[in-house]
Amino acid sequence: MKVLLLKDPKDKDSGPDPYIQELGLYGFEATLIPVLSFEFISLESLFEKLSCPECYGGLVFTSPRALEAIKICLKENSKNEAWSKSLKQRWNTKPAYVVGKATASLVEEIGLTPQGEKSGNAEKLAEYICSREKPNSSALLFPCGALKREVLPTVLREKGIPLESLTVYQTTQHTDLQESLSSYFSQQGIPASVVFFSPSGVKFCLRHIQKLSGDFINHIKFCAIGPTTAEAMEAAGIPVSCTAESPTPQDLAAGLQKALCLQNC
Repeated sequence: MKVLLLKDPKDKDSGPDPYIQELGLYGFEATLIPVLSFEFISLESLFEKLSCPECYGGLVFTSPRALEAIKICLKENSKNEAWSKSLKQRWNTKPAYVVGKATASLVEEIGLTPQGEKSGNAEKLAEYICSREKPNSSALLFPCGALKREVLPTVLREKGIPLESLTVYQTTQHTDLQESLSSYFSQQGIPASVVFFSPSGVKFCLRHIQKLSGDFINHIKFCAIGPTTAEAMEAAGIPVSCTAESPTPQDLAAGLQKALCLQNC
């Protein structure tokens, strides 16, 4: 059964994409189509703030892209040296809160120890942070995207936990998206399932998929990687056949198997 994954592939340097691998174990023929492009901004401001660990109570990451921004900063020899010699150790005395396993692994790559990776979404991560932070303590530094949701900042603000947000990337539609979708549908036909990985993916892809599927759109099982994406799908009028219990290849594969088996068993 064919499954279309609307997400960026994992870095080629780090081996096969784990979603393709896991779905393959379940007998699914999965294809990735990149949906988003990212422009990194305010990197000098980011490193200035990272250079002052004593000003903050910790770090918050809800997106792998925020870690990519830090890794771009650290490509400069002088900044990498400062990070390796002292900054990394000083930040490691403070919590680095993360929303999921993908973000956690990138936090580990820059030498920090992640906390809260089982949260899975911003709401649960906010609850986790509130259970560990005291009101009116030092602000948590939150590198984020221009399209960040306000759930986490709102919950922390209501609990009196200071959060300093810094926008370090902007999200736009991938330049090849429309062409890639047209090519997939003309060559592979209508997939059994389409999986959305972000609200932005819903925004950028839905119209094209509706046009390419035509009357067959009701044959497609639409799935979400998490509750935030599922909400965006429902708001756009898409029936959500399954939502992964947590944003991992294993949970997505299990959810897809259940949704598609109900259709065919």
